[in-house]
Amino acid sequence: MADAHVSSRDVDEHISSLKQCKIISEDAVKALCEKAKEILMEESNVHHVPIPAVVVGDIHGQFYDLLELFDVGGQVPSVNYVFMGDFVDRGYYSVETFLLLLALK
Repeated sequence: MADAHVSSRDVDEHISSLKQCKIISEDAVKALCEKAKEILMEESNVHHVPIPAVVVGDIHGQFYDLLELFDVGGQVPSVNYVFMGDFVDRGYYSVETFLLLLALK
């Protein structure tokens, strides 16, 4: 099992790499997944989201559309986003899309 300790600096570096559509290491992916698992296990299924917030529908792995969304709508954490689902499954960059959203979590 990967070490779930991921520093804020590591996450920022992963986000920067992912936004440039660069590959991050398998160990980095495992660590991000483990950290996200820890966070999701502690959180409630229902969240109160501060407004204003941008609600996003299906993006289907369209990575460059996701980047454009952030360019137009504003960057995290300055803007609150709610993603409704269907992050991946059809686009060529489904893995990159999922990993970027995971890192932003």
